Amino acid sequence: MDAHGAVARISLDAVRHNLNVARQLAPTAKAIAVVKANAYGHGDLTVAAALKDDADLFAVARFEEAQKLRAGGIRQPILLLEGFFNRAQLEFAALNDFHLCIHQFAQLEVLEQTPLAAPVTVWVKIDSGMHRVGFSPEQADEVFARLAAIAQVVQPVNAMTHFARADEPDQHAVTEAQIARFKQVTAGKVKATALCNSAGVMAFPDAHADYIRPGIMLYGITPFGDQQGTDVGLRPAMNFTTSLIAVREHKAGEPVGYAGSWVSPRDTRIGVIAVGYGDGYPRMAPAGTPVLINGRRVPLAGRVSMDMATVDLGPEATDRVGDEVLLWGEGLAAEEVARHVGTIAYELVTRMTARPRLEYID
Repeated sequence: MDAHGAVARISLDAVRHNLNVARQLAPTAKAIAVVKANAYGHGDLTVAAALKDDADLFAVARFEEAQKLRAGGIRQPILLLEGFFNRAQLEFAALNDFHLCIHQFAQLEVLEQTPLAAPVTVWVKIDSGMHRVGFSPEQADEVFARLAAIAQVVQPVNAMTHFARADEPDQHAVTEAQIARFKQVTAGKVKATALCNSAGVMAFPDAHADYIRPGIMLYGITPFGDQQGTDVGLRPAMNFTTSLIAVREHKAGEPVGYAGSWVSPRDTRIGVIAVGYGDGYPRMAPAGTPVLINGRRVPLAGRVSMDMATVDLGPEATDRVGDEVLLWGEGLAAEEVARHVGTIAYELVTRMTARPRLEYID
């Protein structure tokens, strides 16, 4: 008997392949590899190190994420997608070649008032329709003028935006309107532009501009809900696995797990697998959500608990304790699992806890 708990095996070769796919789709653009949220659960330092010869910049959301990359030896410029929120962060950013996204006047005021030891590269966030953060088109000219007057800002500045519905094929008109609005606001006023997240890279070639920002596609996952990464030439970077830790006979009419929410319609064999919401496997995954055991799909049976989940192996099953279970990865796409759960694959891979072990291959 040789069983183990949850393990995420990460193929760095797959990550490099997926960045190359993005580059092939946008051959004239530079690539900002997005490694926020611990590289979407794949390990930010290791992924960034694997891409150090391929990515032009890295992007993270939080200041602490950028600090971690620098402390870990990553030397490329790092774009802070949320920018800075106090003088200390701004001063640190200037000394460590962090590119700064500026999306509100409070940040602009701090930048105007803080002497810096080195000039900073600024990306102005234009709200072209996402309506989350960013300067409105009506505010853009004032922002560009004020930034042009700051000696410690690298001139000219850059600009970026974010698409709200680029992953919805029936909403192309919305994205096209965002593209047009952004181009109108920035034309002739900035050095470089970046519009495209993964969905934009894949669906809007006219918006590739100077830089692309591939995120989820780096990890082999498509942003489009009706597809999976392998449909568009991506390779899943993560195989999330665990093992069977018990196999037991189960009678028809007997429930399994908390609240008895699943009752077996037949005599069968129930497998217990070593994964639960304590590992980041979603508690809301319903009965019927597939896992892969010994090359066949097996459905969840009963509620996922903190450390364990149960599956209906079937009455003729010959699976044994110690057999490996694939939760998502090659052969069972995270996108498919997400559809069963009623979420998106982004959430599956980023919500993993610190308990599963990360193993890297190639």
